[in-house]
Amino acid sequence: MRARILIVEDDLHARALLEEFLVRHGFEVSTLGSGQQAVDVVSRDCVSLVLLDLVLPGEGGLSICARLRASGANVPIIMLTGKGEAIDRIVGLESGADDYVVKPFDPRELLARISAVLRRNGALVEPGTPTQPALVYRFGPFELDTARHIFTRDRRVVTLTRGEFAVLEALVRHPLQPLSRERLFRLARRRSFVSSDRSMDIQVSRLRRLIETDVSTPRYIQTVWGLGYVFVPEGSPK
Repeated sequence: MRARILIVEDDLHARALLEEFLVRHGFEVSTLGSGQQAVDVVSRDCVSLVLLDLVLPGEGGLSICARLRASGANVPIIMLTGKGEAIDRIVGLESGADDYVVKPFDPRELLARISAVLRRNGALVEPGTPTQPALVYRFGPFELDTARHIFTRDRRVVTLTRGEFAVLEALVRHPLQPLSRERLFRLARRRSFVSSDRSMDIQVSRLRRLIETDVSTPRYIQTVWGLGYVFVPEGSPK
């Protein structure tokens, strides 16, 4: 089954060019000129990834992204933005986006980003690509099922974004190993790119709010000052 991409872009010309380019590279494509129907389309159709423009008429891309996450949708989202400042990228990641591409962009870069996000989320596996074994990790009242991509607390599902799940999985796969922010990015994203300390800190902060009893003194995801973070399993000394 081919991956289906939903393009949410109000510029008709840009939308048509994107659709033509992605269809030519083997994707199924749906398009919307505004974001009001995005949540309904994602919940109704089998959407593999959303390309979401930041600036849209009516409701903006950040609000739509946040609504998708609030609805429980964990579909990967790549933001398309003409703003290249770090604060705009951070806000996009905070709202639940998995990645971002700054306009104007090379279509080949966008294609590479799409492929990387789909591979990372199990929607695109190239022949011969090595995969890590799917395991179930348990700590405290939590269970992380990497095969079914489900995270639970006391057997109740806890909703995580794709990015949050990837960061948590990277941490629990390397217990008691201090991971720099850069290495954590690479383990979670499975590709190399210039990382932002602030964006990783945001991801970890969101995870702590879901996992830790006291975020000021975290039990499981601890800070390694000057480096990054370490996952401390149940029963290990603090």
